[in-house]
Amino acid sequence: MSQYPDIPLAERMRPKQLDDYVGQQHLLGDDGPIRGMIRSGVLPSLLFWGPPGTGKTTLALLLAEEFKRPFFQLSAVSAGVKDVREVLDSASKQGMFSTAGKPVLFIDEIHRFSKSQQDSLLGAVEKGVITLVGATTENPSFEVISALLSRTRVYVLESLTAEDLKNIALQAVAKDEYLSQFQIEIKEWNALLRVSGGDARKLLNALELAIGVYMADGKVEITDEKVTRAITENIARYDKSGEMHYDVISAFIKSVRGSDPNAAVYWLARMMNGGEDVKFIARRLMILAVEDIGLANPQALVIANNALQAVAVIGMPEARLILSQAAIYLAISAKSNSAYKAINLAADFAQKSGDLPVPLHLRNSPTKLMKELGYGEEYQYPHDYGGHFLQQEYLPKEISGTTFYSPADNRMEEEFKKRLESIWKDKYGK
Repeated sequence: MSQYPDIPLAERMRPKQLDDYVGQQHLLGDDGPIRGMIRSGVLPSLLFWGPPGTGKTTLALLLAEEFKRPFFQLSAVSAGVKDVREVLDSASKQGMFSTAGKPVLFIDEIHRFSKSQQDSLLGAVEKGVITLVGATTENPSFEVISALLSRTRVYVLESLTAEDLKNIALQAVAKDEYLSQFQIEIKEWNALLRVSGGDARKLLNALELAIGVYMADGKVEITDEKVTRAITENIARYDKSGEMHYDVISAFIKSVRGSDPNAAVYWLARMMNGGEDVKFIARRLMILAVEDIGLANPQALVIANNALQAVAVIGMPEARLILSQAAIYLAISAKSNSAYKAINLAADFAQKSGDLPVPLHLRNSPTKLMKELGYGEEYQYPHDYGGHFLQQEYLPKEISGTTFYSPADNRMEEEFKKRLESIWKDKYGK
């Protein structure tokens, strides 16, 4: 019987060829863009954007293998400009003597690179010294400089489906050199799928942990209870980074939403101690400012936006003070999700009702023909009337009277409600 391996199961099960890769069929299916790229024999610079554990690193490795290119890898968490330059120099030298084509330089968590670090990559990409493949969990539109972004193709990787995750777990049990020696049966899936959150790495970590805890006489049955208990009792082993990234950010957001500043700063401190990206936290506060505070205090968005700008300029460790102030302000603020509910209702209604025609009086009329057809003819300009208002219909006639925005119960929106009722009477006074 083989000795228990030092390499984690997730690493042991990393696919060695594209046919073994599970998921991302929108990219790797017969009609997918990456399959087309392989058929064409052309590997451009790429950015893979998606949640953790969706196979970004693996896909980069497999593409380099498929195209038989030399492969270099850096992590943006630990690499500096000097490291980038050294790797580029090595890649350049190897590329000069390689018949396979430009080396592939894979940058994991490229969103963590500063502008100067990204600039140091730009020249090598432009000159064709390397083919860049970057991986990011953050929106590259915000985190990657425009010059670099314009020279790469962005592909979005999706969270793995329950079926994908089950296939990965069953392959591990059947094909892993160590686990395949034993009788392992996965009887229940809910806990494994829940803790994975669509992340194959988390799934395999949890599976390996439960097997290690409950294996007896070469046999083990994996149940929801065993998985939950194994993770609860061995949380540091399950979460290799020491911080359960998405659970902690969830607790932080829910604490601010729940108006608890003490809990908010505690979870903020946990994220700071875990090395979380301060800009990621600030962006989450911006979303919360509109989703959970909204019209109860529109100033919250200004505060959150200013916090994002400030942490980008100041950096750590002082950025924690800025985030603390913003988090406490947002936690203490009055709350309303009326704008969030309104746009969701309107989007759902618009999808179900289809593309209703814009009323003639609201249509633009830039041409003579449009004017002859009556476009904009009956529109009444509100500023020509007392109070800069008059009652006219702005919705398609088929949905006239439909309500999407309902003012919430807070001081500011009570004022909004009074104004709407005073000018619109019954239309907003129901």
